[in-house]
Amino acid sequence: MTDDFTRSQSFDVPAGYELLPWHRGFGRQVGPLFEKRDENGLTRGFRVEEHHTNGMMNAHGGMLMTFADMAWGGAIDNDEETWWVTVRLLCDFLSGAKLGDWVEGRGTLVSDVDDIYTVDGEIWAGDRTLLTGTGLFKVIKRRG
Repeated sequence: MTDDFTRSQSFDVPAGYELLPWHRGFGRQVGPLFEKRDENGLTRGFRVEEHHTNGMMNAHGGMLMTFADMAWGGAIDNDEETWWVTVRLLCDFLSGAKLGDWVEGRGTLVSDVDDIYTVDGEIWAGDRTLLTGTGLFKVIKRRG
């Protein structure tokens, strides 16, 4: 994958969104991803580019689940000393996202028991709900 951004990746982003600074690892491979913080909390987003698509030129289901994991996990409030890891991710696919669509997602914290966080989440494009589901996440100490 190239480090070059296409026009839509670098300029065609809704107001309020900032590029997530993921420059290595898996986040870099599936990006670019963006986020904004406002009165609704943390919302993440991405533009469906060619490298996100399946043979029908829709966002691949694996990409949508990857994005759900990253968007819903963002509901976990952690600090510089901790990470969160995914324990379980349950997704119901309701609609598809086409090449060029702007996709957004957000999670809502439902409970926290013994450092296991339950999050309800939604992924959408415009007025279409693409996925709904639930994630279980655990907060762990960062390694040195």
